[in-house]
Amino acid sequence: MTTTAETPVHAPEQPSRLQWHQLAPAVYKAMVALETAARKGLDPVLVELVKIRASQVNHCAFCLDMHTKDALAAGESVERIVQLGAWEESRHFYTEKELAAIELTEAVTVLTDGFVPDEVYERAARQFEAAELAQLIAVITTINAWNRFAVSTRMVPGHYTPGAGKP
Repeated sequence: MTTTAETPVHAPEQPSRLQWHQLAPAVYKAMVALETAARKGLDPVLVELVKIRASQVNHCAFCLDMHTKDALAAGESVERIVQLGAWEESRHFYTEKELAAIELTEAVTVLTDGFVPDEVYERAARQFEAAELAQLIAVITTINAWNRFAVSTRMVPGHYTPGAGKP
């Protein structure tokens, strides 16, 4: 008698609440333009690490799906992506510049803890030229906006193709 392994039954996929990008196309186009401008001059892998970390903090499954896939497509390792959720205990996986960006990402994303601490900002300022730091802050700001659109409208993760969302 041959036994076959049963395929596990997954929970049903929740539908999106609405397709905000279709209902507010001018806002979506403005966000894409802001996204394009924000990433200029920054290392694409660093941008994806920042976007993944902010999306972890904001519990944005859609953006985690997108930016993890884009990071892998850009050559990032699975190990560094996995460790990003515990970066403070996994510092040895990242450069000082990446650590400064990740720490700044958390500080800007979790403003309920207060203002961005001076020491966090200063660490980032030591690692990034002023114009590059301005771009980094813009990238952190845009991913937080994208996270809020995705979480509030319950965008469905799992269907993204790497590179498809890049402006």
